[in-house]
Amino acid sequence: MYTIDNEIQIRLTAIKWLEEQKAIFGKTLPRKLLENGFIFNGERITLIGARGIWKPKQMVLPISITTSPNSPYNDDLEGPCVLYKYRGTDPNHSDNKGLREIMKRNLPLIYFIGTSPGNYYVESPVFIRGENRELLSFRVVGQEFKDKSEEEILQVSEREIEQKYSFSTIKKRLHQPVFSERVMYAYNYQCTMCRLKHRELLEAAHIIPDSEGGEPIVPNGLSLCKIHHAAYDKKIIGISPDYTIKVREDILRETDGPMLKHGIQELDNHKIILPYHKKDWPDPERLEERFQAFKLV
Repeated sequence: MYTIDNEIQIRLTAIKWLEEQKAIFGKTLPRKLLENGFIFNGERITLIGARGIWKPKQMVLPISITTSPNSPYNDDLEGPCVLYKYRGTDPNHSDNKGLREIMKRNLPLIYFIGTSPGNYYVESPVFIRGENRELLSFRVVGQEFKDKSEEEILQVSEREIEQKYSFSTIKKRLHQPVFSERVMYAYNYQCTMCRLKHRELLEAAHIIPDSEGGEPIVPNGLSLCKIHHAAYDKKIIGISPDYTIKVREDILRETDGPMLKHGIQELDNHKIILPYHKKDWPDPERLEERFQAFKLV
């Protein structure tokens, strides 16, 4: 078993290794890769396991925390913090004591957020900055809040978050990639309009945009290739509440190359491809709201 000093080096090595893996695999990493981990001083360090609060056998304190795609703990956001639920209800469970010790020593953690079965978005490093005993939770913050006390973090207003930290806050970093992966998984990693299945060319589109209060949930999302995402955002293409694709009248009258003809115009009056699970289908009310804006162009 390593000492605390050695564990700091393991943590830094793990964070660097994860960045290298993201450069290879993209923003989300497969669970098997994280379970295998990496070699440190001739020993394999695993980064994720059966417990949400994970401590490899060689270490004294946890190295990572995990929220699964269907987590029973309902980890949630609280201003600039993520509330990460205790293991169980006993504040003195060994896993909870481990995170409390992490907090006291100001040690970095890795946060794995399940986006779809077997895939995780990685946020690292994160830090424990206080507890909410009533909600049986630890407050988890990103790098930009590392040197702030719990009291200072709780005093940060939503306006200050928007102005000072912009898109670098953990709150914004977590929402978009998790939303994106869950939407594309629901649509079996294909464009809902043209069936393109090249994942590197797919994006998750909001039906009601973030800027208009759109929620980062699957029924407010569409899996679209980059071309059709841009066309949907620019109101060249609309989708009616009965899931029918409509192409703008002036675009239908245009004459151009094969991309316009086969990639845009021929979609008119076709149905979109729906997710397998009905609970993931686009919300008709949201589609109607967006479709009305499309018809005004």
